Amino acid sequence: MSTLADRPNTALLVVDVQNGVVAEAHERDQVVANISTLVGKARAGGVPVVWVQHSSENLVKDSDQWQFVPELSRDGSEALVHKTFPDSFEATDLEDVLARAGIGHLIVSGAQTDECIRSTIHGAFVRGYDVTLVGDAHTTENLSEYGAPTPDKVIAHTNLYWQYHRAPGRTAAVQSTDEVTF
Repeated sequence: MSTLADRPNTALLVVDVQNGVVAEAHERDQVVANISTLVGKARAGGVPVVWVQHSSENLVKDSDQWQFVPELSRDGSEALVHKTFPDSFEATDLEDVLARAGIGHLIVSGAQTDECIRSTIHGAFVRGYDVTLVGDAHTTENLSEYGAPTPDKVIAHTNLYWQYHRAPGRTAAVQSTDEVTF
């Protein structure tokens, strides 16, 4: 269990699955469908779903690009965390939301793999959380024209190294949507 005392619960984190973030994302439709499946599983299991929504000068709050994709709908009782930095914990109330619910284990899905997902999984891990990345429920756009690997390689590399990530008293894991149970 995580290094966070008295926090035995798990939550599903859905990071930045917004119109402007995933419009050009690798295997967008399949990843969004997988996230929808995870949300359904979490709700059926009574596990909290925490939604994270990014704002920036390119992702203006309340614009169509800023909205969550239409295939996913947040229940009004589910936590919503607004962020302006890649790490979902940075300058947000995410830690407070998780602490109130006794959450010490995060199941992470969303976008962009090479920015907000990586920052968030590392941010959670160093804060003491156990972190499971859902390997087929995160994605990114193609930034290879800027020297980045193609999206399939970014995703594969992130899944590869995260399954071997370790620290005292915490676990990191990668599971597929089908393998995740709540």
